[in-house]
Amino acid sequence: MSDVVELAEARLRGALGEPDARAAVTFLGTGRIEVLRFTGGGAGPDRDGSRPDGSGPDGSRPDGDVVRYATLGMSREPMSDPTSPTADPVRGPRAELVLSVRAGRADTDKALRPLAVLAASPQVEGVVVAPGGSLDLGEPLWPGAPFSAVLVAEPGGLVEDLELDEPMDPVRFFPLLPMTANEAAWKRVHGAAALQERWLAAGTDLRDPLRAGVDLG
Repeated sequence: MSDVVELAEARLRGALGEPDARAAVTFLGTGRIEVLRFTGGGAGPDRDGSRPDGSGPDGSRPDGDVVRYATLGMSREPMSDPTSPTADPVRGPRAELVLSVRAGRADTDKALRPLAVLAASPQVEGVVVAPGGSLDLGEPLWPGAPFSAVLVAEPGGLVEDLELDEPMDPVRFFPLLPMTANEAAWKRVHGAAALQERWLAAGTDLRDPLRAGVDLG
């Protein structure tokens, strides 16, 4: 069959259009990780996990001012349970990550390397990315960002899963929802669903790169 990464890129292009920029990072012990930037729309309604039903916070925001960053290369190897004594080179979940932010409000292009770091975490740290999980960088997603962690949202709304030949698992494209430090700490105690309910109740625009943290009192 064709290379998994080539198929993943084709799926991203089909869902998000043609990328207008890309950067590559290679980490010791991992393959090449690229991050592609998409600014041409092509994704239709807001369906990137910013609400449980897949719509944006107000259910009707257009996509025209949204820039999306997608990793490419994370799906090359399946993710494995870090407690497993041996890693299956074929079977296991595969993923890529997608971050959507409103364009022109912050220097979000500087998020490319941090996103590559997150994409390399399964191979470097044995992390298995799954919906409801958190990924923490320990530093801002971009210069001046109030976010150093992200919530992994449900896949399938923005970019459909990529089915692969048996016995390989499909590639899933996980939306990332930036969290402030307080939100990340609160989520660890109360869970992802409770945090998403707070965001929804407050009408939080999760794509706003300058947003303040939601009231958690």
